[in-house]
Amino acid sequence: MIPLQRVNDDTFASEVLGAGIAIRPAIGKVHAPVDGVVTSFHKARHAIGITSFDGVEILIHVGIDTVELEGQYFTGHVEMGDKVKVGDLLLEFDSAKISAAGYDLTTPILITNTSSFLAVLPLEVERVQTGDSIIKIL
Repeated sequence: MIPLQRVNDDTFASEVLGAGIAIRPAIGKVHAPVDGVVTSFHKARHAIGITSFDGVEILIHVGIDTVELEGQYFTGHVEMGDKVKVGDLLLEFDSAKISAAGYDLTTPILITNTSSFLAVLPLEVERVQTGDSIIKIL
């Protein structure tokens, strides 16, 4: 995990899209961080939005500028409107090919409705495993 402010993209680092954290993925898989509904899934399959059943809107954006790949190296396993549970596989990506193409795989995880809460606080987690809590919302 790395602080969002250290992401090499001003839009994410400035938290204009919401507060959160970023991870450097060790494997090319994105799993659902909450029980909820898939509310957006970019056609390039690099970014997915989930709204938890208690109203937290989460955006997971795999890599920096990876939209330019137009979906190459990404495979989606869900569609908009699908209900998901913690740990469900949402998408897979070929990290070696994306890196070889010159893209940074740092993956911001944002709470896009940050202003709806008192605070969005990253937790101190060194290595993230599927199902780990990484953000505390008050």
